[in-house]
Amino acid sequence: MSVIFDFLQYQVLGMRWLNDAVGKLLAALGMVADSKVTLSVQFFIYDVTKILILLSFLIFLISYIQSYFPPERTKRILGRFSGWKAYTLSALLGTVTPFCSCSSIPLFIGFTAAGLPLGVTFSFLISSPLVDLGSLLLLSSIFGFQTAIVYVIVGLVLAVVGGSLINRFGREEDIEGFIRTINVQETAESTMTRKERLEYASSQVKSTVHKVFWYVIVGVGIGAVIHNWIPTSLILSVLGSSNPFSVILATIVGVPMYADIFGTLPIAEALWAKGVGLGTILAFMMGVTALSLPSLILLRKAVKPRLLAQFFVIVTVGIILIGYLFNFIGPFLA
Repeated sequence: MSVIFDFLQYQVLGMRWLNDAVGKLLAALGMVADSKVTLSVQFFIYDVTKILILLSFLIFLISYIQSYFPPERTKRILGRFSGWKAYTLSALLGTVTPFCSCSSIPLFIGFTAAGLPLGVTFSFLISSPLVDLGSLLLLSSIFGFQTAIVYVIVGLVLAVVGGSLINRFGREEDIEGFIRTINVQETAESTMTRKERLEYASSQVKSTVHKVFWYVIVGVGIGAVIHNWIPTSLILSVLGSSNPFSVILATIVGVPMYADIFGTLPIAEALWAKGVGLGTILAFMMGVTALSLPSLILLRKAVKPRLLAQFFVIVTVGIILIGYLFNFIGPFLA
């Protein structure tokens, strides 16, 4: 069984065969083996190709599943539940939305305008960019299945707990008034044919790849620099286990950035190769995907400062706690 899992992690998801093929190609072109330039070029070609392949496959799969959950149906499903069941279901529905944090906010506005409880909509908003089927497979390609599964579980817990806290301490009047005046029209839910679902999934792949392509390029470029040019000792002095504030620092660094998990993956891979703690890396990735500055600016248009601050504090504290948790349990997951 371990042989099968290793094959899936390293050859199917990790595509080690592709890395070997790129190395042989560069050698055939006369590039000096093991030089920093060669290793950087190899890292860049391998990671861009791997991420785009995984991205296309995952977005197609997730979009096909998502075609069964149009907004009208989602709102009806969520409206049937209350309390912890509603928070949990909302967080789970967030896992089948292939959105970055900015793309999740229009749905959040729609759900809020439809009259869903405040905490339920925020559980969705936290879960949607943070945890999805893609993160499970992509994290498996670097850190292994155990780590990916635990990450998804704690991400869902953060979404559920965060939504419940906001529902308890937040106030409906902290939602901007224009949202409450939106007239939500209930439309007849069309049944898509299999061909239409395939066409929808294909269009989502094209749209998403076009949207994130340059983020992937920049992320891989940064990863290549970290992997081959920045001394390990320097990185570990800042983000290593010897620095008790590494998780907090990684979270703070991630917030101003804007990317999804596909853009942060190569940076995480490079930091992991340098020996940075698992929790510190995940805190950085979660900070980027869930608390990016552009998404906070966009969310401010929908909620008032008090509610925005509550959301930011709850998610930030949750990410930091998760980071320290993974730094502690990381050795047991290897």
